[in-house]
Amino acid sequence: MGRNLYILSATLLVLALVSCGLAYTNIAQQPGSPGDVSLWRTTGLALFVVALVVALAGILSSLFEQAERRAEEERRRRRGQ
Repeated sequence: MGRNLYILSATLLVLALVSCGLAYTNIAQQPGSPGDVSLWRTTGLALFVVALVVALAGILSSLFEQAERRAEEERRRRRGQ
């Protein structure tokens, strides 16, 4: 589960970088372009924040999985003695 969250976080981060990159290019300033510069920056910032939250969820998920694995190994070792 943690690995999937890391992949999702990386994808959102790339999309955030693309959105911020569009804000600083001439594409977002052309008439008829989808949105204006502030919209691209806001979208990039929102995607970045969501990517950070998803990365945190991935880290916590990995930590809890590791703790559960170690607890299970400890239980098996106690039963074996």
